[in-house]
Amino acid sequence: MSAKPSDNPDFEESLERLETIVESMESGDIPLAELVSKFEEGNNLLIACQKRLKDAELKIDKLKKGKDKIELESFEPEDNH
Repeated sequence: MSAKPSDNPDFEESLERLETIVESMESGDIPLAELVSKFEEGNNLLIACQKRLKDAELKIDKLKKGKDKIELESFEPEDNH
C-alpha cells in the first residue's frame, strides 16, 4: 500500500482527526487561541469529508444509472436467414 501525503488524508483519517478535535474542544481545557485554531482545522476537515462523501454519492448514482441502462437495453438477435 502506498503512503498518502499528510496534507491530503483519506476520509477515515480526516474523520478520526475531526473527532479528536471535537473531543479536545469539548474538554474546555484549551486556551482561546488554540481553540480558534482547532476550530479552523476542524472546519476544513469537515468540508473535505463532505466533499468526499458527495463524490462517493455521485459515483454511486452514476453506477446505478449505468446498471439501469444495461438492464433496460433490449436484445434483438440478428436475422441470419
